[in-house]
Amino acid sequence: MASLLNPYLSFDGDARQALEFYQEVFGGTLALNSYGDFGQSDAPQADKVMHGMLETPNGFTLMGADAPPGMDLTPGNTFAVSLSGDDDAELRGYWEKLSAGGSVSVPLEKQVWGDVFGMCTDRFGVPWMVNIIASQS
Repeated sequence: MASLLNPYLSFDGDARQALEFYQEVFGGTLALNSYGDFGQSDAPQADKVMHGMLETPNGFTLMGADAPPGMDLTPGNTFAVSLSGDDDAELRGYWEKLSAGGSVSVPLEKQVWGDVFGMCTDRFGVPWMVNIIASQS
């Protein structure tokens, strides 16, 4: 799998509606996973989108989610650039360079969904998400 670079949008509780709207606009296949799907079924945000991905016939990939509790959304912080794929060495190399001189909000480590994931803001203030897809073996 080639690595992907795409926008990742954050929403204040209406990610499902927004991503369904973008599917109407661009077409394609929409996959949505809620917080409840990943073991948080008793949480107040259980029905909210933890991760959504729209893949369009034209090759666009748009990802998004509802912001977790405690994360304030203001204009300007409702997006990140997402890097994802299965090439561990390549993506860890990007992570090291992007996080150097910046700040790490989520360390690059294995997550509940099985992938290695991290979030950082580079030294220029651009937010990044890196997701290394777990091998299917």
